[in-house]
Amino acid sequence: MDLATILKPAAVKVIGKTSSKKRLFMDLGDIAASAYGLNAGEVVDALLERESLGPTGVGNGVALPHARLAELEKVVGVFVRLENPVDFDSVDRQPVDLVFGLFAPKEAGVEHLKALALVSRTMRDSSICAKLRANSDPATLHAILTEGPASRAA
Repeated sequence: MDLATILKPAAVKVIGKTSSKKRLFMDLGDIAASAYGLNAGEVVDALLERESLGPTGVGNGVALPHARLAELEKVVGVFVRLENPVDFDSVDRQPVDLVFGLFAPKEAGVEHLKALALVSRTMRDSSICAKLRANSDPATLHAILTEGPASRAA
C-alpha cells in the first residue's frame, strides 16, 4: 500500500481560511464528495463522531482525522494545507495547518490500520511537512505526498 493508491490528485487542496474544526470537517466532506462521490454530510457526521472519542490532532501542526463509512469499498484520503492554521484540540495544543483525512469502509479492519500507519509515518517526517508548508500548488502537494520511499531517501 502506498499513498498514491489512497490519495487522488483531485483530493488535495489548499484552503485560505477556515473558521473552526467543524468548518474544516465540512471542507473535507466537500472534497471527499467531489473527488470520490461520497456523501459530504455522512463524511462530516462520521468525522465528528470519531473526533468525539478523542482529538486526532497529533501535534506539530498535523491532524489525521479519520472515519469509517458504509458507502466505501476501499480506503481513500483527502489532504488539505491550511494557509491559516485552525485550533484542533491537538495533543500539543498547537493549531494545525496540515490535515490528512482518511476514510475506510466500515469493515476495513487491518487495511484501515495499515493506511493510518502509512499516513502517520509520512506526516511525522519533518522534511515532508516542511515541503508541504513551502508549497501552495495542489499538484505539487500531491507529488510530495505520493513520491515513493526510495525517492525520499535520496
